[in-house]
Amino acid sequence: FEFFNLINLFYGIITNFCTMSECPVMNAGPAYEYTWTDSQRRTVKLPAPQYIDYELTQVQNLLDDERVFPTKERSAFPRDFSIRIRIIYRKLFRVLAHIYWAHYEAMVNLRAEGHLNSLFAHFISFSKEFDLIDKKELAPMAELIAFYEQQGIIPT
Repeated sequence: FEFFNLINLFYGIITNFCTMSECPVMNAGPAYEYTWTDSQRRTVKLPAPQYIDYELTQVQNLLDDERVFPTKERSAFPRDFSIRIRIIYRKLFRVLAHIYWAHYEAMVNLRAEGHLNSLFAHFISFSKEFDLIDKKELAPMAELIAFYEQQGIIPT
């Protein structure tokens, strides 16, 4: 929940920079472009703001779903809970990766990069601890992750 709230907050910081014209595709650098799968299972290229809005809305809906995250006493988590958590983490990672690749300079100018870096390190550490993101999905941020591991910021 907290990772979602913080990533949503950081995205809110750069929404003036992440516009349809500035970010016409959802990507994390030149080699990683993300596409949306619509309700008819078609792959659609979307501008980053629209893609991120869809992703964060889906995550919010999952977090609010009593069947996924039960709050009543003696309620059980669903059998596919780990799959759903991995989906949430993949979605959140893509938003973070886009912020880094497309808007890191804005974060520096706003003097928020230290907070973003701290969030990223915690997010990756947690996801590694519980094996929540496939290694291939982490590829856009592999250099930063490796650097943080070398510095002891992220445990190996």
